[in-house]
Amino acid sequence: MSDTVRYDLTDGVATITLHRPDAMNSLTAEMKEALRGAVETAAGDPAARAVILTGAGRAFCAGQDLREHADNLAAGKGLDGTVRKHYNPIVTALATMPKPVVAAVNGVAAGAGAALAFACDLVVASEKASFATAFTRIGLAPDSGMSWTLQRLVGRAKAAELLLLAEPVKAPRALELGLVGRVVPVDELAPASVELARRLAAGPTLSYAAVKAALDHAATHDLASALEKEAVLQDECAATADHRDATEAFLNKKEPTFHGR
Repeated sequence: MSDTVRYDLTDGVATITLHRPDAMNSLTAEMKEALRGAVETAAGDPAARAVILTGAGRAFCAGQDLREHADNLAAGKGLDGTVRKHYNPIVTALATMPKPVVAAVNGVAAGAGAALAFACDLVVASEKASFATAFTRIGLAPDSGMSWTLQRLVGRAKAAELLLLAEPVKAPRALELGLVGRVVPVDELAPASVELARRLAAGPTLSYAAVKAALDHAATHDLASALEKEAVLQDECAATADHRDATEAFLNKKEPTFHGR
């Protein structure tokens, strides 16, 4: 993919690693292009049945590279279209791909970096991880979907506090608030994330896709609409080989084997 975004596919798990550790994996235009490509590749590859997003070094992602941003401001380019060109497609691909995505947050996740983690389905954080919305500290509005994801994770009042004050939230507090699903010791982050992703990769991929679709639909629709969406998705899942095989396995008191179809 790129020197700054690494992509590995092993045992059904696509691992995307932000690899600019000397700059805390802050995002340049080149890196955002590579990240978009990696996420879209993972989304479209049937061999990738689960995805891990993580960072190299001491940070997950510090958000936008402010040196590059300052150069764009000096040149009169402003944001140079990066929200619509990069951040929006990346977050959309993470949130809507028909397979589960695990964020393995190893350190600082700030601004768009925190938003990338929040767009994932499951978040495993190192005990050294921290999260910061960061945008108001440099006079900007939230982007990368944070206005949508954050209030659904913690509620509107707490989301407003986190966005307005932009104070860092350390891993234990992030767990209490519901920003992450689990916190593990530093040296257990990689194996815990891989174990979780491999478990998901061995599971009913189309069923997981239906869970994501149902949650996304229900977040913005009424009960009647959510019930109908569930009915449609259930019919689709009932027609899969995985469902038929798992039902037969259950009746024969055997563990099911899922093939993602």
